[in-house]
Amino acid sequence: MQKQLNWLFDYPNLKVYQYEEGFKFSLDSILLAEFAKIRKSDEQIIDLCTGNGVIPIILNYKYHKKIIGVEIQKDIYDLAVASVMENNMENDISFINDSVLQLENYFPGNNFDVVLSNPPYFKFHNQAFINENSLKSIARHEIEIDLENLLRIASFLLKSKGRFYLVHIPSRIDEIVVYAVKYHLAVKKIQFVYSNLNESPIIMLVLLVKDGKFGTKIGPPVSIKNAQTYQNIFKE
Repeated sequence: MQKQLNWLFDYPNLKVYQYEEGFKFSLDSILLAEFAKIRKSDEQIIDLCTGNGVIPIILNYKYHKKIIGVEIQKDIYDLAVASVMENNMENDISFINDSVLQLENYFPGNNFDVVLSNPPYFKFHNQAFINENSLKSIARHEIEIDLENLLRIASFLLKSKGRFYLVHIPSRIDEIVVYAVKYHLAVKKIQFVYSNLNESPIIMLVLLVKDGKFGTKIGPPVSIKNAQTYQNIFKE
């Protein structure tokens, strides 16, 4: 597949590699990077299902932190590596080309301050309805990892009071809450994003805290319609 180098929307001088036909990053990754708040004390940060590295690249640009990305698909992992090198961030960002389900073999657990993920959104039911492009299919459907295992691994990786930033579709909010409770993650904030405020939200961003207390804040509605920039779009 032919790869192409694109500017990363309105982030000065940031570029990412994508395939002309096949996998392309989505706005959801940019919104998640903007939703996440990285503290000076945060030293261990990991992005699950990192794709071509958009989230680590934006976070490194904003916070100058070392970040690990995890991507199972070798072709997309290669894009992430090339993108990081293009942005001269290879000293700060590294990648693991493996399944998120294998991370228990890489890390002892309870050692990350922040986990992030823009995972596959859709349940996998029938191969006949899955996109023939395997790169797109694995990125969009829960073929390699499902929602429960994602929250389980996030909880395993996080320190107590560590934060998990997740972007997902609103129709799965009930599952997120159920699995969060099961794996000792408290849903602390939910931010709905709209293409039009007169319609239903298109995505939601969720902050979960390991061993956190109950109590959920709902952020004010945010519309991306006619947005001139996504930087600081969630500033309150």
